[in-house]
Amino acid sequence: MKKLYVLVSVILSTFFVSCSNQSNKESNDMKTTNAVIENIMQRRSIRNYKDSQVPKDILDKIVECGINAPNAINRQAWEVRVINNPESFSLFKEYLVKDNPDTPKEMIEGCFRGAPTLIVIANDTSFKFSQIDCGLLSENIMLSAWSLGIGSVCLGSPVGFINNSQQAKNMLGFSEGYSTVICIGLGYANENPDAKPRDLSKVKFL
Repeated sequence: MKKLYVLVSVILSTFFVSCSNQSNKESNDMKTTNAVIENIMQRRSIRNYKDSQVPKDILDKIVECGINAPNAINRQAWEVRVINNPESFSLFKEYLVKDNPDTPKEMIEGCFRGAPTLIVIANDTSFKFSQIDCGLLSENIMLSAWSLGIGSVCLGSPVGFINNSQQAKNMLGFSEGYSTVICIGLGYANENPDAKPRDLSKVKFL
């Protein structure tokens, strides 16, 4: 009986150790091989870009991923404009400079961080969840861009300049009741910045 007890104990111990090792292995595998998690953890904000433009088919896919973001009652309370033509982008900046005379030209042009493509997102101001929805759309854009080898940067400064420029707003052509809420610069990264630290103490499990 004693031998049987010892044998059963050894078998159970081996089983639990094996399960524990398998669980740890699966956890480690998830950290290193899960493509979605890897993409999220590796994405960086890029503020230095190469001159080459992002191909149109890649931009199409990025925007498609953006508008597939979750949103309240599928209202899709956003509108998106993509400026990827150099001449159009240059004219757009000229409008901003002209209509924001109290801001130095260098500051306005520099706020785009040299990104060759600009995505401008507007929200339906009549819908109280629209800004949240636009934030979700923006995250989808930036994560999908990174997965396709495209850098991105979330831009808040241009929003004020745009809202002060009737010519820029006319060029964007958002529907009545929509207001620019966020911009995203896109392009091929010309830098490889380190990750900024994150404060896990802000997370509490209840």
